[in-house]
Amino acid sequence: MKAKKSFGQHFLHKEDIARRIASSLTLPYERVLEVGPGKGMLTKLLTAPGRDLAAVEADRDMVAYLETHFPTDAGLRIIPADFLRLDLATVFEGQPFALIGNFPYNISSQILFRMLDFRTIIPEMVGMFQREVAVRVVSGPGNKDYGVISVLLQAYYEGQYLFGVDKSCFSPPPQVQSGVIRMLRKPEQTLPCGEALFRQVVKQSFGQRRKMLRNTLKPFFNTQPDILQESFFLQRPEQLSVVDFIELTLRIEETNSH
Repeated sequence: MKAKKSFGQHFLHKEDIARRIASSLTLPYERVLEVGPGKGMLTKLLTAPGRDLAAVEADRDMVAYLETHFPTDAGLRIIPADFLRLDLATVFEGQPFALIGNFPYNISSQILFRMLDFRTIIPEMVGMFQREVAVRVVSGPGNKDYGVISVLLQAYYEGQYLFGVDKSCFSPPPQVQSGVIRMLRKPEQTLPCGEALFRQVVKQSFGQRRKMLRNTLKPFFNTQPDILQESFFLQRPEQLSVVDFIELTLRIEETNSH
């Protein structure tokens, strides 16, 4: 189990931390996909009778290590691949699975957006991230850490910050602190507005987060610019909830349909 950084790899050596991560899944899932297993600190705690456990690992040396240290009857499938290029629908033949791991920190945001793309088959994720990223993902409105990734993920998942992990728990210690979060998918997997437009509105709003919405959202209201004089548009993006962004997107759709 490792955190990949551009300057190297950092292996978790505290089994109690790995045990807390493994036990943070809310259900005894039949299918679990671990990302970046490294030397298998978390992997060995995820194996269970009747469970289909797959571990995707891009590092050839780590793949060889896992193949050597995990017997073929351990219930583990090792997938030597780049998670970001892997068709997640094929791993368990389209069946739902839990996603877990000490995710490579340099691609953590991409991993989260990949999870969003396959949300219909990923009901839950538990993962360790760089602490700043973990906090950003679960932050709510009115918080300086609240931003694009917060809104886009929380539109489909309920997020919770579980616990922090000190850099001393890794060998060698990374330069950053870590945090573990859990994301539970909401019952409704689609939005009442156009999802591509929703993403565009969120990104446009936070593109200049210090500015009021009436300034950043002008391109969406070319046909009815007077709407931007309403008090709602005097707010800044960090003041809006996920529901507010959904309603804003619906308003834009309605405005541009006339």
